Amino acid sequence: MSKCEQCIVRQLNSLKTLSKDELLKISACKTTRTVKKGEVIFDEGDYINGVFCVSEGVCKVSKRSANGREQIIHLINKGDFLGERSLINDDAANLKATAINDMEVCFIPREEIINDLKQNPEFSMSVLQNMAMSLKNTDNVIVDMAQKTVKQRLAETLLNLDKKFGRNRDNILNIHLSREDIANIIGTATESAIRLLSEFKRDELISLKGKNISILNVSKLKKIAQGF
Repeated sequence: MSKCEQCIVRQLNSLKTLSKDELLKISACKTTRTVKKGEVIFDEGDYINGVFCVSEGVCKVSKRSANGREQIIHLINKGDFLGERSLINDDAANLKATAINDMEVCFIPREEIINDLKQNPEFSMSVLQNMAMSLKNTDNVIVDMAQKTVKQRLAETLLNLDKKFGRNRDNILNIHLSREDIANIIGTATESAIRLLSEFKRDELISLKGKNISILNVSKLKKIAQGF
């Protein structure tokens, strides 16, 4: 188990603003666990009482509607925090977090984080900025669902995945999503997502091989995302 003060991941999030002594305290009380692909980290209605720091892997954060359809709100990557809302109030989680691939996460108890928030203004500001960005992204999801077509949302999603996860040497996105997950991001039926992906492939905007997606024409995807 790596120590927080020696962890490279902390440079990617708010923990980089903490002093060595503060990181040592977190290291002493955190717990580390391996999460297998498809495993639920926390579910709607769970009381989290802390935050998760993602050391490896990717998870989806989703909300299930009254009719049982899943809507993916966020994709959480290496270095991201998960469950920050539990720091503000004692309410149960209203979202579900599920591992997309094998993960390693560190859990930091609420009491320790609250103590650091009170004593370190720079840490407090960083956490607040991250939460504000998360809320902004959620607002964008709501507006896109109301105002953009499914085709526009798919183009924008592919661009966002490219920006957040990047590509490997073979030009393939560094994230492998099922067709169902893609459908749950853009808010449509899986069959519709498959049909649109095939259309994008036919138009040489992307290439597909299983879950591997390569972006071939960024400028055309941007135009589609903007409604042109």
